[in-house]
Amino acid sequence: MTARFIRESHNPRAAVQYFNQCESFSSRSPSHSPGVSNPSFVAYWAQEGVEWIKAYTDIRSAELKAAIDEAHKRGLKVTGHLCSVSFREAVDLGIDNLEHGMLTDTDFDPQKKPDVCPPNSLMRVAVASLTSDTAKSVIQKMVAKGVGMTSTLAVFEPFFANRPTKDERTLEAMSPEVRTAYLNVRTNIDTASSPMFTAPMLKNAMAFEKAFVDAGGRLAAGVDPTGFGGALAGFGDQRNYELLIEAGFTPAQTIQIMSANGAKILGVYDELGSIERGKLADLVVLDGNLVSDPSVIRKVTTVFKDGVGYDSAKLIAAVKGRVGID
Repeated sequence: MTARFIRESHNPRAAVQYFNQCESFSSRSPSHSPGVSNPSFVAYWAQEGVEWIKAYTDIRSAELKAAIDEAHKRGLKVTGHLCSVSFREAVDLGIDNLEHGMLTDTDFDPQKKPDVCPPNSLMRVAVASLTSDTAKSVIQKMVAKGVGMTSTLAVFEPFFANRPTKDERTLEAMSPEVRTAYLNVRTNIDTASSPMFTAPMLKNAMAFEKAFVDAGGRLAAGVDPTGFGGALAGFGDQRNYELLIEAGFTPAQTIQIMSANGAKILGVYDELGSIERGKLADLVVLDGNLVSDPSVIRKVTTVFKDGVGYDSAKLIAAVKGRVGID
């Protein structure tokens, strides 16, 4: 849910293919990209088979509106990791989903000006009151318009001191250079005398997501390569499960957030996202009771994709030391 994706055109039931680097509509888009301030950008990617477009931080309102209108005309949807456009502004423009939760919503930043991403906005947003009129308005507007939100708590967690962010499986998957760099940053964070990011900030982000769901909002979850590399695909998703439980969601709610809700936001719930006759057999077999022990999410024995079972241990062994190389 955090990047532009396409389906393989030769197989309409193929797995979603995610692109790690999204094309934004901002002024920082590559010069060789199709036009970024008019519908030709969306038209180009629509012809390539893209089903979602992700707008990035510095996009301006007029550009985002043009992109959304063209996308909807062509049957595409738009999500965004935003800053210069706030959540409420994006909802009014017709966006379909919003990424990363409260910490990227500049509605909470008192220094926000139209079409400008305020420097160091996250530091102010993270301490905003969730009982404020702004918080209530953001949630009410998103719920009323049916705009989903993607939780990426595992991406943010490594920025906070003294958190369990040195999962041995994740470290083993990294190339030596990436592992060393990651651990150096983590050491600096854990030993800082005055941490930039404090525990209440992370709790605030969690509480916003809980309030959004309690109000009727549709929350999904995922990871992406932002931050400094501590939330790997798969392992980061598992950590999201544990963090959502920490945020106050029940196991049943969390499983729905991480499966059915994502499928519903993507518009593929008729194919996958739940265990039902006639749907794709995408299943995970765990060794233990996930309801009583959230860490069981890490004990995967077999993954079924399109009905084919894969040995998780062998797959993980095959990528040890590869992250940062491939």
